Amino acid sequence: MNNNQNQNINIRSQSEHAVNIPQQRYNYGSAATVESVQDTAVVGGLTFSEQLHFFFSEYFKGFLFVILTSVFIFAVPKLMTESRTRRLAMYDFTKRSMDILVAIIGMILTLPVWIILPILIKLDSPGPVFYSQVRVGKNSRKRVRRVYQQTDIDENRTRDRRRENFFGKTFKVIKFRTMVNNAEKNSGPVWASKNDTRITKLGTFLRNSRLDEIPQFINILKGEMSIVGPRPERPKFVQELDQKVDGYAKRLEVKPGLTGLAQITSGYDDSISSVVTKVEHDLHYIENRSIWFDIKIMFKTIKVVCTGHGAH
Repeated sequence: MNNNQNQNINIRSQSEHAVNIPQQRYNYGSAATVESVQDTAVVGGLTFSEQLHFFFSEYFKGFLFVILTSVFIFAVPKLMTESRTRRLAMYDFTKRSMDILVAIIGMILTLPVWIILPILIKLDSPGPVFYSQVRVGKNSRKRVRRVYQQTDIDENRTRDRRRENFFGKTFKVIKFRTMVNNAEKNSGPVWASKNDTRITKLGTFLRNSRLDEIPQFINILKGEMSIVGPRPERPKFVQELDQKVDGYAKRLEVKPGLTGLAQITSGYDDSISSVVTKVEHDLHYIENRSIWFDIKIMFKTIKVVCTGHGAH
């Protein structure tokens, strides 16, 4: 049997076991026209609460995330690598930027309070809506002074300045009025007690909720105060407390704040012992101040405002 015959036999055996697979044709079609659909939110058809939730979710959270992320990216590496002086300079710059941002957002969110509270204050008691009072701010003087003065005029000027030394620059703090008009006309500067008869009925609520402090956003925008820091005190009390409380003047090394570690821990000053406790908290904050520490205090302040804890 030759080779051709062997090949023929193999082909026939393969054909006997082969399976025929039917051929199929697939039609994929073609796209004629495609209409683009845009997902748009009809804000006009939403309720006020839905619009507020939409604004808070889409804009406020996103804007806050961008700001905090930028602060973390640009500030944290500097704070970790630079010297203490440069770290504090970077901290002051970042803190000031955050103060302006938070003050603007705070004024926008509390806009209804600016409209309603003046009406309620006028109905509650006669007198102005706002109350301004001289307070002591940050001490911007250099610690190192010249050893001697060159002229008698400089010596006289120095003595006069020290005679009226309040340990810091004074400014007028702005608040919603919580006491009767001219409350200190006869008594002079005194601390407010727990059951002070000078406080109006609405004033008690404003103090407990801290709503009387809202106008101080203006002081923050002017650069006289910060969001976080020791509370500013009146010049008379600063001079007295500096003689009675160790380290009291040191708390004036930073800007006074709308809120602070001492404020969220205890209430208003009513005695020397309460001042001593607050000074300890203030000094702890000054020694350990940082942007992250400020943010933690701000969030705790929100808890104090909502629950009233620490406001009494």
